[in-house]
Amino acid sequence: MKTPNGRDCPHYYQDFHRGRAVQECRLEKQNPQSLRWVPSDCGRCTVPSILSANASPHLKMTLTIKNQLLGLRRSVVVVARCEFHDIPIDDPYVGCIQCAAQRGGLSVFRRALEDNGEDDHTAVK
Repeated sequence: MKTPNGRDCPHYYQDFHRGRAVQECRLEKQNPQSLRWVPSDCGRCTVPSILSANASPHLKMTLTIKNQLLGLRRSVVVVARCEFHDIPIDDPYVGCIQCAAQRGGLSVFRRALEDNGEDDHTAVK
């Protein structure tokens, strides 16, 4: 669903049908340590861009909204984990390194690049 910021996010929900006025972030509701979500938080959230870069079914994200600068600013912090390997993910845009190693498609791509690189060096000599 489109967020108030205009990006698609599967965790955002809104309902304005027949006088209802419901807007919520369902990812924030899963974290009791987070501040209450407001629609302006969608502008600072990286979840839509992470999901467009990484479509792993094992990606589990935790969203935390915190106050900063004496409560004058709000920050949105996203922490990612791999549910399959149960490890934290350093860069959620890239995903789990162990999942990537198991897929094997990346190694085939690397070998193809290395083979082409060796052929290019022999052609120059």
